[in-house]
Amino acid sequence: MTGDSLSDFFGDVVCAYTRADAIRDGVLIEVPVDLARPAGFTVPVAVTTAVWDLVDPGNLDDMPGQSVEGRLWDLLWLCGCAARATKHKDTVIFPCAFLFTREERGAEITEHKTHILKAICGPGDRGEPVITIMLRGED
Repeated sequence: MTGDSLSDFFGDVVCAYTRADAIRDGVLIEVPVDLARPAGFTVPVAVTTAVWDLVDPGNLDDMPGQSVEGRLWDLLWLCGCAARATKHKDTVIFPCAFLFTREERGAEITEHKTHILKAICGPGDRGEPVITIMLRGED
């Protein structure tokens, strides 16, 4: 089959949903390079909307000392530490704790919740390495 293209072998592409499509649709949220690079990431990083909801639960104004940038930095730092500890794996599982507040019987309760996250390094739309951080049960 030398010289044959993949479409000759497999046929025409029926449907393609790219990483760029997922970012455009809001299924993935790009992590700003100016935050990812200082945390040790040299390739593009994105998080799923489920992870983004942990980073920005919508009520950070009610939690002194919390910010999207700070919570995202914590996530990236822990992911990077886990990746360096596991060395040469394309998938890294790591815990990350987030502060949350909730109302209970008229009182505001503040608590830390630890979530198990997964980071996968795989090919982007043009085969380049990219990292996606997601909940452990996502794929």
